[in-house]
Amino acid sequence: MAVLIALGAFLMTLAGGWTAQHVTDRRHLVLGLAGGLMLGVVGLDLLPEALRTAGKEVFGVPAALLLFVAGFLMAHLVERLLATRQAAHGAEEHVDACTHGADDHRHRTPEVGLVAAAAMVGHSAMDGVAIGAAAQVGGGMVASVALAVIAHDFADGFNTFTITSLYGNARRKAIAMLVADACAPVVGAASTVFVTIPEPLLGGYLGLFGGALLYLAAAEILPEAHHQHPARSTLLCTVAGAAFIWLVVGVAGSG
Repeated sequence: MAVLIALGAFLMTLAGGWTAQHVTDRRHLVLGLAGGLMLGVVGLDLLPEALRTAGKEVFGVPAALLLFVAGFLMAHLVERLLATRQAAHGAEEHVDACTHGADDHRHRTPEVGLVAAAAMVGHSAMDGVAIGAAAQVGGGMVASVALAVIAHDFADGFNTFTITSLYGNARRKAIAMLVADACAPVVGAASTVFVTIPEPLLGGYLGLFGGALLYLAAAEILPEAHHQHPARSTLLCTVAGAAFIWLVVGVAGSG
């Protein structure tokens, strides 16, 4: 049952990635929408769930929030370290690229995109685990969780392809990460036959991942979206992305 539901998430993830691939002529709108989807997922889905399942306080602060901040700082640190390494080992090529006007990715390292996409894959695997856990509980829980996961996996596929491509990775790598992200819920759901992840551990992971995702949305995706096209339509796409996640969370919560 859980694996069959996860197959729905598989198809929705591929659909999201396909959509991201075929709107390249409106790149700023794609990035604006991706940023809104990511903000919505973090603020309306991941963080509330992290606080619910890992609400234990550490020195007066919920552990989930500490991990959220740690995830944000970790993403920033990883990007800075990789950018510094690229500058040290590829300064000559970088200057040459800028001389020829190829400046779209001058401050971006492909490794950051791959790491971010790998985190999305890990998150999708946890989605599959959530489906499996809900199936074990039974009742209406599995329908609610399945609706939430399948709906927002469209956004996951969209974001996975967009993030990987944004950092200058080849299209084949972006597609490979998209396929991995699509398969992850199925693998996660199947794993619940053998393993059950404790709720506090799952909540801590969601907090950490949420912080990293927020960094990518606020510091990378949205500034890039408005860099060359600071249009009202881009802002509307961002708002629409966040509103879509709100709708998904609301429908799932009332299910």
